[in-house]
Amino acid sequence: MLKICFKCGKKDQIGKAVSRKGLLKKKGGTGSKICRSSKRAFMPNLQKMRLLIEGHPKKVYICTKCIKRGDIVRVK
Repeated sequence: MLKICFKCGKKDQIGKAVSRKGLLKKKGGTGSKICRSSKRAFMPNLQKMRLLIEGHPKKVYICTKCIKRGDIVRVK
């Protein structure tokens, strides 16, 4: 099972982790410079829940935004 939100299709996004060096200007330095960057993944906040899907209970991943919205029918 893929880690994708069942309701909205939200999944991980690819970005960069940037490392900087140098002292900030307001602390008396010449400013911070970007020295290297590497790829990383930004993961959504997914929770595994039992939902009622087509009349049958099923375990799926769902994001917290959809849970807060109340678009889902939980199985007790």
